[in-house]
Amino acid sequence: MRQFWNAARAGLGLASIAALFVAAALAQTSSPPPKDPLGRDDPQDAIFQFLEACHARNYGKAARYLDLRKMTPAERAAQGPELARQLEDLLDDTSFDITILSRDPAGDLGDGLSPAKEHLATFTVNGQKMELELERIETRPGTRVWEVSPDSLPLIPKAHQLLRETPLESKLPQVLVNFELFDTPIWRWIALLIAGVILWFVAGGVARLLTKAVHPVKAFRAFRGPVRLVLAVGSFRAAMGLAPPSTLPRLAVERGLGMLLALGLAWAASVVIDRLATRWHTRLDPRAQAVTYSMLPLGRQVVKLLLFLLAVLSVASAWGYNTSGILAGLGVGGLAFALAAQKTIENLFGGISVIGDRPVLVGDFCRFGDRQGTVSHIGLRSTRIRTLDRTIISIPNGQFSAMELENFSVRDKIWFHPALSLRRDTTAEQMLRVLGSVERILKEHPKVETGALPVRFVGVAAGALNVEVFAYVKTGDGDEFLAIQQELLLKILQAVEQAGTALALPVQENVSPPQSSSASA
Repeated sequence: MRQFWNAARAGLGLASIAALFVAAALAQTSSPPPKDPLGRDDPQDAIFQFLEACHARNYGKAARYLDLRKMTPAERAAQGPELARQLEDLLDDTSFDITILSRDPAGDLGDGLSPAKEHLATFTVNGQKMELELERIETRPGTRVWEVSPDSLPLIPKAHQLLRETPLESKLPQVLVNFELFDTPIWRWIALLIAGVILWFVAGGVARLLTKAVHPVKAFRAFRGPVRLVLAVGSFRAAMGLAPPSTLPRLAVERGLGMLLALGLAWAASVVIDRLATRWHTRLDPRAQAVTYSMLPLGRQVVKLLLFLLAVLSVASAWGYNTSGILAGLGVGGLAFALAAQKTIENLFGGISVIGDRPVLVGDFCRFGDRQGTVSHIGLRSTRIRTLDRTIISIPNGQFSAMELENFSVRDKIWFHPALSLRRDTTAEQMLRVLGSVERILKEHPKVETGALPVRFVGVAAGALNVEVFAYVKTGDGDEFLAIQQELLLKILQAVEQAGTALALPVQENVSPPQSSSASA
């Protein structure tokens, strides 16, 4: 308020004072509410911190999670720690599940209770249900915390009477019952350890029987591992109900089991990916198999890594962690890695481009740049080509994918287009004979494809009459084309001879050297 009074004294207008009011209001709304040092901001955190204080045997601190305002200071000091210890026993020695509590600072608004109330636990004593509740109270202006409601405090000693030794515990040695590890009797940990070992071997036998019952056996043998893990985790989770640990260790064990279950499902999904990739690879064309030999392992590993990462992030999100921060960290790390390995990643994506677009395959004869050769290997970093000199050239994929590639191996037919230069003294009658004979040669050959005018007289040059041949040899094999081309050229030469003419010889011009001035003189 002092700044507004100073503004008024300084003679500022109403608009300036109003702007100061707006700025102050925005500053108050933008600043987050202060955090409670005891962690009582939401119901789940309040009980979690309460149990941690109790397990540390700090019952004086644990009493601060109970709403003792209706008691006198003397009653708080005397009864508060004892109530906290009794509530600890109730939550640890029963089937209380802390994960049902809300993590929202406003609580669970759909539980049917008033907005300031939250259900904690239910106990039955002599046929009468006792509901323990949390209540949100304001400790100071702007700070609201969750504590065990004052109406629930008298119910704690009554519900505590339910806790007695089980018939099994009465028969065990007292050292196993009284000695505690993580606030849980040691006999329960021993029982869970023995149960875990037994269930692991039983789950292995059941998984083996299940995979043998499904045919073919070899195809499903890889599922034994994930099936065994899922069965063992599920059965151990059920066995925990017979000897449950205290609340916080039980929460840690259940979270670990949830993570193992998610990883087991991701493992099963990765086995499915391996089977699909293997089947896809075996059904491809042999030349495509050579290409995918480099791409499939990387793609398969990336997909499997993403599956496991998704499983971990899903479980972490269910635990209440902010997975967006983890993803942001991975994104920053990935960006730094990409900048550090720019050339490697360029070649990697160049290889993916070559493999995906497939302008050439392994075994194809092609022209790359100004050279020719046969592709011998397409990898993730480089492509190797055997040249006509029988040498191997290794070209980085980033450079190879940017080249102009001409693939000769995919031709369905090869262009046959020799140019004939007949002698300048060839008569019109002889020209007609040549054109007719060559056209007949082309059309009568079974491997030659011609158009409407495969042979044409195209021009008169200084020393020759030019004839153009335009046809296709119906083969993609270079050796077969050379044999047919040779056969056609010989027949064309015979046709030219039979017409009474010949091919023109190249014209040579004799240029006399310039005479010197002295000689001319």
